[in-house]
Amino acid sequence: MGIILVDTDVYSYISSSNPIRGTPYKRHLDGRILAVSFVTVGEQYAGYIKKISKGEWPESRIQKLEALLASALIIPYDVEICKVYGDLKNKLTNPDGSHRVIGPNDLWIAACAVRHSLKLATNNRKDFENIPGLDIICELLVYDSEVGGGRRTRTACPQRTRRL
Repeated sequence: MGIILVDTDVYSYISSSNPIRGTPYKRHLDGRILAVSFVTVGEQYAGYIKKISKGEWPESRIQKLEALLASALIIPYDVEICKVYGDLKNKLTNPDGSHRVIGPNDLWIAACAVRHSLKLATNNRKDFENIPGLDIICELLVYDSEVGGGRRTRTACPQRTRRL
C-alpha cells in the first residue's frame, strides 16, 4: 500500500458530495494512502471560507472539511521541501530555453511530491508536466457541449481543455 499525493483539484473531486467527479481517479487511489500537501490544506480552507462567507454553506461545513482532512496524510513544509522548491523554480525552462513560470502553489505541491518521491494525481497536466523528478497521474475531464450533448468525457489528459 503506497502513498499518493493528490493536488487540490483531485482532492476536491474525491471529497465532493458528488462522487462522480472523483471516479476517473478511483483506480489510481484505491488501496493507497492519500496524502495532501500543506498548500492543498490551505486552498481547501480558503475555498470553504469563501463559500461560507457568501452564505452558500453553513459555518458548520468547516467541521466536514476537518473530518475529511483527518483521514489524509498531510505533508507539512520542511527545509528539504523548500530546497526542492528553490531548485525547481530556478531550473524549470520552456522548450525554447526561456524561464518557465509555474504558479507558486502548484510549484509547492510539486516540490512536496518530488521531495518525498510521491506520484502526484492531478487534473492539471499542463501545470505539472515536465517537472524533473515528478511523476504525475492525470485523468482530465473534458467538457464539450458540441460532442456528446455536453457530457463528461475522459481523455488521456493531453492538455487542459474546457469548452462549455
